[in-house]
Amino acid sequence: MYQALYRKYRPKTFSDVIGQPQVTTTLQNELLSGRISHAYLFIGSRGTGKTTCAKILAKAVNCLNPKNGNPCGECEICRQIDSEEIMDIVELDAASNNGVNDIREICESAAFTPAKAKYRVYIVDEVHMLSPGAFNALLKTLEEPPSYVIFILATTEMHKIPATILSRCQRFEFRKISVEDIANRIEHVSEQENVSIEREAARLIAKVSDGAMRDALAILDKCMGQSKYIAMTDVTEIVGVASQDQILSLIKFIAEGLPQNALQVIAKLDKASKDMLRLTFELLCAVRNLMLIKTLKNDAQDLMVVSADEYKNLCKIAQSLTLETIIFIMDTLQLSFEKISKGCNAKIELEICLVKLCDPKLSYSKEAIVNRLENLEKKLDMLSLNAEIIKTDTKADLKNNLEKDIAEALKLGEETTKSSEKKLEHCLDMNSLQKNAQKMSNWSEVLKILNEYSHTIATAFKDSTAYISGDFVLIDSENEMAFELLRKSSQRDKMRTAIKNITGKAYKLGPYLKNKENVNNEKVDPLKELAETARQMGVNVTER
Repeated sequence: MYQALYRKYRPKTFSDVIGQPQVTTTLQNELLSGRISHAYLFIGSRGTGKTTCAKILAKAVNCLNPKNGNPCGECEICRQIDSEEIMDIVELDAASNNGVNDIREICESAAFTPAKAKYRVYIVDEVHMLSPGAFNALLKTLEEPPSYVIFILATTEMHKIPATILSRCQRFEFRKISVEDIANRIEHVSEQENVSIEREAARLIAKVSDGAMRDALAILDKCMGQSKYIAMTDVTEIVGVASQDQILSLIKFIAEGLPQNALQVIAKLDKASKDMLRLTFELLCAVRNLMLIKTLKNDAQDLMVVSADEYKNLCKIAQSLTLETIIFIMDTLQLSFEKISKGCNAKIELEICLVKLCDPKLSYSKEAIVNRLENLEKKLDMLSLNAEIIKTDTKADLKNNLEKDIAEALKLGEETTKSSEKKLEHCLDMNSLQKNAQKMSNWSEVLKILNEYSHTIATAFKDSTAYISGDFVLIDSENEMAFELLRKSSQRDKMRTAIKNITGKAYKLGPYLKNKENVNNEKVDPLKELAETARQMGVNVTER
């Protein structure tokens, strides 16, 4: 009779167990030192080796010739345990034997000494399925069993185990087995069965099995029934998942806003009888990879189960999407996954989801509206007003154009300084601008509008004054941070918009420079005055 692969290749010793060193090493050390507990609790998800380790432990404590904490597999006791001929090893499925009477029978039989083995071992699988009464019936025997009795309890749901049971057991937690470990095991089993399998096909089986070795070997068993050479297409067809190219295509169509293309892919997958719930989950996992790339940058690949080519394709897609958009896509897919799980039409729900993702205007959820507003704000910040910006629009522009001239003027002396001063005044046309400048009466209203946009910007311009001269608004402020903010195109754009909202006219911006005469109407030294003017413009000046 044919034996399933997961039974045929079940590990016989602790050394054969894959991916659980934190359990096997501890158990081996306990056996070597003779520190054997009376009750063990194995916790972990399905297919991670709980029952396997329980059987190995049952053999190891009774083996006549143990080797480094492992059963020898050759002695009479080991052979009888493997053939299930010995009565001292009792396995109980608590899912179907969960009553008080079932547990009472175990407790009563525990009073008898083993017939052949050294220990009578009770392996209770899915122990969380026991009724409250059954747990209570087990308490006393579990706490103080006879010296020749060992209980090994296994469960996938520790939170359902009463605290009184947990406190009486030595707990071992089984982790999900890594993709690489499962893929290596699949290749080994395939080799033993004279079957060829592609590495990527083995990794796909491992990925779909979600850390469960038993599930992975069951999938391999199905694939071997179809062909002696297992490729990626064979696995995707048998498992019922979409190919990675199809998943990436759907994400590209979402990013590019092409709902018609996305729906065509869904129709093709539905015709091939692909599971829509599984497809939604695969999409969610792929978008999660985009989130990791955006968040972790170069460290993201360590947390992803993808090939090098798939990673490059995901990086390209991630460049075209913002992190906010990626989170929005994940939220929308998660909602669709929950709806499909509750029983609604899977294909229709997924189609609606994709159409909404391709065109966010069709979604009226809070997340969709927030995402649209964030994208709109970023587009507004990126608008450039190059057509209206002149070289003397800000102090930063003047710094770049005249820094060399100012430095030369300071070196050559007063005569060169006068000529550079004339050049400076000519560039800014300061005489004509400031001579006719009129104080802006409604400047405070402009600052109120700025305060609604950003409290920081409004604070920087506090106690400032503005003057209107022709097409210019000249700003006078003692706070240098105000002009630092105006050097940024996005902030300058906000200032001009606020002025236009109040005055109804688009103005150019510039600094309002102080008069050249001091309070006593005495002429200031031109060299010093020019240096001071340059400093106000942001030019680096060193007096000599």
